Amino acid sequence: MSACARNSRPELSGIPGDPQTTKSKVLETGASMVQNFTPVKQICAHLNAFHVYANDPTRCVEANHYCAHLTEDVRQCLIYDSPETNARLIGVEYMVTPRIFRTLPTEERKLWHTHEYEVKSGMLIMPAPVGAAAPAWDVAETAEMEDIVPLYGKTYHMWQVDRGDVVPMGPPQLMGSFTSPESVERAKEGGLDALVKERDERFGANYREKARKREGIATVKKDPDADSMCKGSKEKDQ
Repeated sequence: MSACARNSRPELSGIPGDPQTTKSKVLETGASMVQNFTPVKQICAHLNAFHVYANDPTRCVEANHYCAHLTEDVRQCLIYDSPETNARLIGVEYMVTPRIFRTLPTEERKLWHTHEYEVKSGMLIMPAPVGAAAPAWDVAETAEMEDIVPLYGKTYHMWQVDRGDVVPMGPPQLMGSFTSPESVERAKEGGLDALVKERDERFGANYREKARKREGIATVKKDPDADSMCKGSKEKDQ
């Protein structure tokens, strides 16, 4: 099954359970008025890209990241399948700078992925809020991409929405990022054009234009242990 197709929204008819009662809605409204939700309020960026399964490079899924900085060297992101109010929380991603990454054991580093290809190809975007001036937002987005390029990410998905699971099932799945046009083609016939077409239309984005505006972002020296799940996939194909 090609897993890069986005799941139907917004009805999510496959999720079990009755609609929320008036009581539940009232309780939620009351809680939102008196509780502070401090950790969630630290989220400062919404990023959209695609994650590929480490154990099956033919499967991938759209990932909406909502990220916060713990320090200048560590970020943490909640991963949802959409930016809608009824979005499903499907995973988490941690990002660290090269300075932190170099301190990790060799076997641990093999679980982390790079971001250079998805940034420079225009696959990774920071969706613009409604009413944002395009020129100003482009500058802000490109600056964010410059910060993300050198980072290493470690991602696990708990809910395999691409195979139709109605609730999270099975063990967490290690995920990676796409690292080349060939890796995209392996997961989506038609490559990057086909992968991002519907996403770009939905967010009013153009990955080709973004790639052009990011040509000046410096190339980073990647640790050879990173993206090991992708290297393993290449070896299997040979």
